[in-house]
Amino acid sequence: MKKTLVAIPTLLFATLVAVSFGAEGTFKLGVIGATTSHVPAFVKTINNPDGAEIFKKFEVTSVYPGGVIDNPDSWDRVEGYTKECADAGLKVYSTIEEMLPEVDGILLESVDGRMHLEQVKPVIAAKKPVFIDKPMGGSLRDVLDIFEMAEEAGVPVFSASSLRYVKAYQEMRNDSPIGQILGADATSPCSINPKHPSLYWYGVHGVESLFTVMGPDCVSVSRTNTPGADVVVGVWKDKRIGTFRGIRKGSAPYSCKVYGEKEVRNVGDYEGYEPLLVEICKFFETGVSPVDKQETINIFAFMTAADMSRKEKGKSVALADAIQAAKDEKRITVTITATPDQKFVWDDGESKETLDELEDLREAVEEALEDCDVVRFILDNRAGLPFDTIQKALDELEDARLANYLY
Repeated sequence: MKKTLVAIPTLLFATLVAVSFGAEGTFKLGVIGATTSHVPAFVKTINNPDGAEIFKKFEVTSVYPGGVIDNPDSWDRVEGYTKECADAGLKVYSTIEEMLPEVDGILLESVDGRMHLEQVKPVIAAKKPVFIDKPMGGSLRDVLDIFEMAEEAGVPVFSASSLRYVKAYQEMRNDSPIGQILGADATSPCSINPKHPSLYWYGVHGVESLFTVMGPDCVSVSRTNTPGADVVVGVWKDKRIGTFRGIRKGSAPYSCKVYGEKEVRNVGDYEGYEPLLVEICKFFETGVSPVDKQETINIFAFMTAADMSRKEKGKSVALADAIQAAKDEKRITVTITATPDQKFVWDDGESKETLDELEDLREAVEEALEDCDVVRFILDNRAGLPFDTIQKALDELEDARLANYLY
């Protein structure tokens, strides 16, 4: 779809958002995924009557807990953060679809990025603007699919790390005090979650810092990887060089060394969530993302290309090649529904089959992978099968990619 065509529904939606403020006063926000410390922090900041003036137009009113059983960083947090939300006065919903009619916009906060594509689908269908917390998706293809769906529906989407809105990074980007930016070296913590492409889980913060300072036009990367650190060297379109050092051992500050015409300066002290939340609220007011879609895509292409480079022993990989590979990926999405008698129904959109044994799940995945590159599955456990049974099912599905967990 051409960019000029997309602008029309976006501007129309911005008008509708403005009307909703005038007619109803407060813009109501719903949260998807009470699985990260961002959720209680965001609720406390936006709902604070003594907070920034822009927050007075907004209220976080609702939450869908979410949570994904195969990721302890998600599953172990959901009960506690859901209780914090309820104690703060938010209404807790059992499905996203139930919550959507009661809110004007969505904060998609699920800490596990694999869930974002499936969880955002009903939001886009309901024409609700959405902020998607890091990482925007569980793969580069997920990110591309989210943007494509949003554009086709004319729904505003915005995703960013809070590091983007560190005051010094914004200054370097928009009004550099050290002259033209000639290069930058960004650092951040870079813990790994085995369910995600390696830099997506936490390295995304430092990578977004680098892009904020350097701009969107990185064209290639090469990566050196050890157990304690990653160093990814990016070459920009104008031949400038920017690096990201992801740290897993020792001191791991958020920082950026910026090389300018007049001076080299170290910047980047973390300033909390409020600057990002101000931008999120402006986004909901206007219906316009403050970050261009292509820059966000390039951030995830940078990290994906870095994974490709690691597999190729540090070979330089073009971001364009990573993006094209993601577009070419052959994938299917399967709904696997648990039944009360501990069987599983496999529904790939073309046929349904009841699998009597857990081992049959592995065989079904292996068969599907003969015709595609990736099998994504939605595990529907609303029948309430016990944890040990679901864990055994997940063990059999290890060659597929969990895309959502319903319970």
